[in-house]
Amino acid sequence: MAHGRAVPGFLRLLLPQDRAAALRRHRRSPPAPRRRATSPDFGDARGRHRLPRRWSPGSELMGANRLDRRSVPSVGYIVRSYPRLSQTFILDEIRALERLGVPIHIFAMTDPREEVTQAEVAEVRAPVQYLDRLGRTWASAISTHLRAAIRSPRRYAAALRYTIASGESDAGYRVASRYTCFHHAVCLTMRLHQLENSGGGPIGHLHAHFAHDPTLVALLTHLLTGLPYSFTAHARDLYQVPESMLRARAAHAETIVTCCLPNVEYLRNVLSPRLHDKVKLLHHGVDLHAFQPRVHRERASDPPLLMSVGRLVEKKGFADLLAACGRLKDAGGRFRCRIYGEGPERSKLKGIMQDLDLGDRITFAGARSRRDLMRAYGQADVFVLTPLVTEDGDRDGIPNVLDEALASGLPVVTTAVGGIPELVTHGVAGLVGRPRDVEEIATHLASLLDDHALRLKLGAAGRATVEERFDLRRSAEELAGLFGVVREREPRTTARGLPWRSAR
Repeated sequence: MAHGRAVPGFLRLLLPQDRAAALRRHRRSPPAPRRRATSPDFGDARGRHRLPRRWSPGSELMGANRLDRRSVPSVGYIVRSYPRLSQTFILDEIRALERLGVPIHIFAMTDPREEVTQAEVAEVRAPVQYLDRLGRTWASAISTHLRAAIRSPRRYAAALRYTIASGESDAGYRVASRYTCFHHAVCLTMRLHQLENSGGGPIGHLHAHFAHDPTLVALLTHLLTGLPYSFTAHARDLYQVPESMLRARAAHAETIVTCCLPNVEYLRNVLSPRLHDKVKLLHHGVDLHAFQPRVHRERASDPPLLMSVGRLVEKKGFADLLAACGRLKDAGGRFRCRIYGEGPERSKLKGIMQDLDLGDRITFAGARSRRDLMRAYGQADVFVLTPLVTEDGDRDGIPNVLDEALASGLPVVTTAVGGIPELVTHGVAGLVGRPRDVEEIATHLASLLDDHALRLKLGAAGRATVEERFDLRRSAEELAGLFGVVREREPRTTARGLPWRSAR
């Protein structure tokens, strides 16, 4: 090979004289400084394993409790789908954290493609990545997995071994298979690597909503990267995940958040005592500025208007509500009732309505945006929601629509399921009955329909309850603390440049 021609670097090492010169330079040169591992940990370019450096948020903060968004690692939110009309609490949580200066990335397993979307979605600054759009073809999937395995073979093997041998089953508690979750985790891992290399800032913590698929993706991503993760357990996801799976997810997690005391007790019964300190109670908050009591609520509707909101599924207890309305009508009660929501039981519930001859009293108003519901809360006189526990264990924690109704100054009639008694004390902020007890539900409704003064009293007490214990801003501050993020002290702005609106 002629020396007068340019020779690519990797070929020059094949020439004896160049190979010898390179060897001499290597012997004379000082050892290269060790690279500091950053989180997430992907190993080096040759696939050698590198122990992860745990994210220490305190070292990233600039000034007195002030977040520098350019240096603080983001929190990666892993959700089943986004945005979901029935999961507005996740949207609220993300918006509240962003108002506190916490940078967020959203990783959704699927796009729900719902017809109705909350207007507040446009206020979210966080970018959204749909994991089911990554590695969709065989070629791209194989390439993604090969790159992940080469980059960190030990971590890839550990995650794959967990997926295959950990006992994860594809029982009815999940939608996606464990192998789909593994694929999503691998795609997410490589996406995190791309984000870090593109200068967009690293993800320092993962947080999953719901203990089934999203938390499994978070766990597998943790095994692949070393990133710490936490998760929020809600209702069905908590009680239908096999206990052995729940223990594994809790063992690897930094924190387990849940929204009501019965969930805390269940987790502590299932988990070993050494994991109990990981379980944190954090109620979903409500935006106290957005939801306000009606200015002239002393003027009752004629006839009084009952209102209910929820997915049309068994655990919401709408069949019991219709039966209670039938009792009220038979007793000569004057009322109207609007039910907002969609779901698989719509046809069944409309059949019950017709059987009870309630067509002139009941309106199924369909799924509505929150802004529509805000107006509806202002028009209603009583809010009613009668949840129950289904035979397969599905149940509510604390339905967020109860928070919204109380913040709107409405008295409520509800049932003692999940954490509802933590929000609604019988005779204080509303009337609480036994689940499936149609007679008691009807009696409570009649009491409020007949007593306007009692409605005003309970409505005022309900507003005071959420102001004291269910403020969204305080909940977000606590959650940011669990993530290890300290909020700014200076005034913050929303995505539209508006300051955080005071609840007082």
